Amino acid sequence: MEDSKTSKRLSLFLDSGIYRFENSNAIFVDPVRLLNRSYSQFRVSPSAYYSRFFDAKRVGSPGNEPNIPSSASKKRKRKVKPHSLNERERAADQRHQQMRPMLLNALQCLTAATDLLAVLRDLRTGFCSPESRESALPGDEMSFIEHGCVWQAPLYEIVLNFPPHHMQRNDEGSPIDQCSGQKVLALFDNLVVNDTSYDVEAEFLDSKYIIPGQSCFYMSDLGQIHNLIPAEPYCGFNLILIDPPWENASASQKIRYPTLPNRYFLSLPIKQLTHKDGALVALWVTNREKLRNFVEKELFPTWGVSYEATFYWLKVKADGSLISDLDLFHHRPYECLLLGYCHGEGTNSEQISTLRSALRDEIVISIPGDYSRKPPIGELLLEHVPGPKPSRCIELFAREMINGWTSWGNEPLHFQKSSYFDTKK
Repeated sequence: MEDSKTSKRLSLFLDSGIYRFENSNAIFVDPVRLLNRSYSQFRVSPSAYYSRFFDAKRVGSPGNEPNIPSSASKKRKRKVKPHSLNERERAADQRHQQMRPMLLNALQCLTAATDLLAVLRDLRTGFCSPESRESALPGDEMSFIEHGCVWQAPLYEIVLNFPPHHMQRNDEGSPIDQCSGQKVLALFDNLVVNDTSYDVEAEFLDSKYIIPGQSCFYMSDLGQIHNLIPAEPYCGFNLILIDPPWENASASQKIRYPTLPNRYFLSLPIKQLTHKDGALVALWVTNREKLRNFVEKELFPTWGVSYEATFYWLKVKADGSLISDLDLFHHRPYECLLLGYCHGEGTNSEQISTLRSALRDEIVISIPGDYSRKPPIGELLLEHVPGPKPSRCIELFAREMINGWTSWGNEPLHFQKSSYFDTKK
């Protein structure tokens, strides 16, 4: 019976990208499989996504069993100079100590799931052709952020190339329209929509980008975000996912993307973007105590959001071990997604109360992708979203697109470049 349950969980994972551990609040996700559910003609290339933290050693080989790093083993490797924690650091360490048992339990669940670990060793190349494994990734050409700052920015256009001979059908299954050809649209400060049910290949300058079906993006700086506020509250969003470019010394050193001071995020029009029936707001934060205090005491109250729970993203390598020591103070191998509710003018208090009672802290485990790229866990949040179905979803400061979502930011096409994809066979 147990073997049957395990086999079913693995089968569901291979299909959905989500592996739910039994009797646990931990979940393992494969971002590539999750993302590929958004595409019909293309696939996200595993070799392109998993560019970091991928150990070539095969799981199950002698001496390569998954392990759980500890502070003791870290100290054996190198001597750590004594450090007296200040008040904020003590508060951050207290948060960590409270969550540590749950994080370790989640890691132990992964270690015990030998069926899943056997799949992970080939996660990077498991379902792509040998040719695609060597596909070239984007180079060092100008970024969208840089393009948006030049004087030509208002003149830039993006071309959407719709596949020929694609028939749309009515409820009876009869063809009602044939959509083919091109659509030329302003790239910046404009809502670019693919309202078809299939992928569209887009062109900007000499590069190509893949736009999933039933999705749209608005590429602009923070000053233009108010253009996304709906004219009517019932056209607002039920799920608002936010990944702000928090000030971060590491990001600045690597010059990966520009950051903003915390006070800038107070101006985000979360209340105005919220659907009349309310919204679940999900905010990515780092483990800095100063930032947590800012969110809890200033940001959420300003937005009108009531904090409810936290999802912890635990980062592992392909062999099931953590990317860094769990107790490494300034480089914890996890990040936090803070969840809360924002009420709309017609919010059903009884529904929100029911959703609140079901929402709890959870651990989401995955192998990281590119620098600062978060796993696409929107699907895990949908069961907690208030209002009508299907939910209206938006990601702020987005760097990729999801089927059915609106993506806003100054580079929502960052991970949509065609070199990140393989053609689906």
